[in-house]
Formats: sequence, structure tokens, C-alpha cells
Amino acid sequence: MELQGTIKKITDTQTFASGFQKREMVLLTEEQYPQPINIEFLQEKGDLLNHCKEGEKVKVSINLRGREWTSPQGEVKYFNSIIGWRLEKMEGGTSDFNEPVEAQPGNNAPAAAAPNKNVFEEDEDDLPF
Repeated sequence: MELQGTIKKITDTQTFASGFQKREMVLLTEEQYPQPINIEFLQEKGDLLNHCKEGEKVKVSINLRGREWTSPQGEVKYFNSIIGWRLEKMEGGTSDFNEPVEAQPGNNAPAAAAPNKNVFEEDEDDLPF
């Protein structure tokens, strides 16, 4: 599933005694009646929020999770979580924060690679000078 909206809030990383980490983001949806949706990013996925700022428009890929809990009195309750696993900026391009950023070639790099050439094969006349 995906949600789109504006980042309203980003929390600091919470680290628990077990080593488990989570970070939360509140996303304000873009509908007639905008909804503030709390999305959790678990473990290393919390780093995706390092590239985000409050006020930015993003698209978030999410999973819904549910769990059952029984109180000491025997009452059963159900809880839902929204877990984020991918982010894309909506303004200024669609950079995917889930993928590593690759360096762009400089001005002295060739514009395009030769078609149908295996880049791992060495040319016999390819001299370093």
C-alpha cells in the first residue's frame, strides 16, 4: 500500500534495551479531510527519515500489521501498526530514499557507453598511457 501527503512530524530514533529501534513520522494525508497518520520505521528503515524534512511532500510504501493482546484480567484487545519501508519525494523529482544514492559522472565522463559492449571484457589495445 502507499500513502501520499505532507510530513507533519519526524521523531528521534527510539532504542530499546533489546537493541530494537524505531522512528516515527506523522504524515498529513491529502484529501478533503486530511488525516494525521502515524507511520513507524523499524530498525535500519529509520534511516530513510534522515533525508526528510517536515513540510515535504512524500509517498510512503507501507504494510499494515495487527496483533492480539490479552490483559491480566483476560480481556482481549487488538492493536494495529502502520510500518513504512520506502519513501519517495514528490516535489523536486522522485528520489527513492530506499535505494542508495549513486554518484553522478563528472563532465569528463563519456556521455553514453558503447552499445552491446561487455564492460567487464578488456580490450587488448587499452593502454594506460
